[in-house]
Amino acid sequence: MSAVGGLLVFLFTRASLTDDAYITLTYARNLAEHGTWGIIPGVVSNSATSPLNVILLALGTAITGLFGDAQPIVALGLVTVGATAALGWAWARLAAQLRFPAPVALLGVAVVVVNPFVLSAIGLEVLLIPAALAGLAAATVERRAVWFGVFAGLAVLVRLDLAVFVVVMFAVATARAVGRRWWQAFATMVAVALPWHVLSWVAFGSAVPDTLVIKQSQDGLFDPWTYPTGIGMYLEGVGVPVLLAVVPAGLGVVALLAAVIVRLVAADRPALGVVAGLGAGGVAYYGAYVLLGVGPYHWYYVAPLTALAMCGVLALGAWWGHRRGEPDGDRGVDGRPRPVVALGLLGAVAGLVVATAMVEVQRGVPWRSPVIFGNWASAQDYARVGTELGRRVGTAAVRSPGEIGSLAYFCECRIVDAFSDRGRVAELLEERLSASGPVGSALLEVNYLWFDRDREPLSPVYRLLYDSGPGDGPDTWTVHSDATGIGHFTLVRIR
Repeated sequence: MSAVGGLLVFLFTRASLTDDAYITLTYARNLAEHGTWGIIPGVVSNSATSPLNVILLALGTAITGLFGDAQPIVALGLVTVGATAALGWAWARLAAQLRFPAPVALLGVAVVVVNPFVLSAIGLEVLLIPAALAGLAAATVERRAVWFGVFAGLAVLVRLDLAVFVVVMFAVATARAVGRRWWQAFATMVAVALPWHVLSWVAFGSAVPDTLVIKQSQDGLFDPWTYPTGIGMYLEGVGVPVLLAVVPAGLGVVALLAAVIVRLVAADRPALGVVAGLGAGGVAYYGAYVLLGVGPYHWYYVAPLTALAMCGVLALGAWWGHRRGEPDGDRGVDGRPRPVVALGLLGAVAGLVVATAMVEVQRGVPWRSPVIFGNWASAQDYARVGTELGRRVGTAAVRSPGEIGSLAYFCECRIVDAFSDRGRVAELLEERLSASGPVGSALLEVNYLWFDRDREPLSPVYRLLYDSGPGDGPDTWTVHSDATGIGHFTLVRIR
């Protein structure tokens, strides 16, 4: 069932991928076809936030290439289905251990896959994140130290910042669950995650991708909004779909507080350690991003929103399972105690899921653009501009207008900015070093120990410019975005 849900998600969103999703797909295609870790074939960069996502997409792309032309979009469908199936598998394990029925597990999957923040960023690692977190939770309740280490290592490969969840989950729940076998979890995590990060540190010049430095250099891009206030920005701009995504996360916060209180005062209680670990991880992750000072990109909210939503469903499921084991209480027709309150709250969450899905379907199927969207052009218009741009410039380098992913994917040309050209990262790095304190600058120095700071940036022959309103004339393309309206791109020669 979860895999079917993943297939529906892919079919629903495949024509509306965001610009950053195409950055990932371009990485995957170049890795599969050219063996290059970067956006430009033959030019190494390190701006892919999720190495595991790129590797899985590249593997899928290579497989499709066995049957004709390589198809990264088809590979995305395979990864989307696989990630959703993995999420469902983890929830099935949780259901078996905590004794709640399969429909509750399906609700735990559904509350993720209908989330508009997730659907608006398909192509990024937004389904791998909850799959990894659910895997951590399942390994914890099953007291499997090695499997916890496997999922912890995979989580760090999905996104390095998911280490926040690993640490919190281990401290709150897993350490007690696995006891003296804690070292097995740690050793396994290191064995899974360390090789890639050492390779990235030495071969690519940084263990942490350049994306962090690039995003931190974008001060003022969302003014007056910041990461702490970003949900308010999306509520104001998008409205009901965002509210429907926030409410389940709010339930997760309540579940976290309830889990803490129950663990302190109740002797007879359900297994709430994993609930507290998942919820506390979501809160800690949100706090870490507040401290990082990055902009309110909508996919940055996926981890805390999905973790807290799953926390809420898992708490209700654990409550249900605990009540089923009690000798007294309201009983159903099968003679088992009936968890009336938990059932009612789960019904409310299911109602939210259905309402969210209905709101999203009303936008049209498949989507023309995501419900949460900020790019200058639709995916269809970017495909047209990128294809024609590639024919126009050939092998000449083009300076990016500011959004590079879709253009690079369809252009298959040398389009340059800090995401594709590491020669442009050195200046941003120096700015971050000067703005950071002693600890932050020391960490940056270690991360970029092997980075060639003297690398010259690629010299563009053309520059692609974007402006609002329709355009005309040679080398000009008029585009439309549901977020910004009509605009146009113009190609100008620099030298």
